[in-house]
Amino acid sequence: MPIAPDFFYALVIMNLLFVTAAWSLARPGVASSAILTTVAVVWVLANGPIEGHVILSFTLHHGVTESDLLSVIAVAIAGVGVWRVRRSRI
Repeated sequence: MPIAPDFFYALVIMNLLFVTAAWSLARPGVASSAILTTVAVVWVLANGPIEGHVILSFTLHHGVTESDLLSVIAVAIAGVGVWRVRRSRI
């Protein structure tokens, strides 16, 4: 049975999120943080096939899911990266 394209693309974007997060942790910088934040936003939009359980519901059809937390963590890593670069310049 073949894998659905949406599921495949979601897995590719999730792996891209992990790679850019590792890059941002290894080499913190404004560029790596900006790319990580961009991939985190794309992840929220594309994670439909593997969302998981709803943690917080806003309406009947909208809420925060388990996989959305990956984007929150990614943005936090990006923020730490920018903070480390700014702190090293002072």
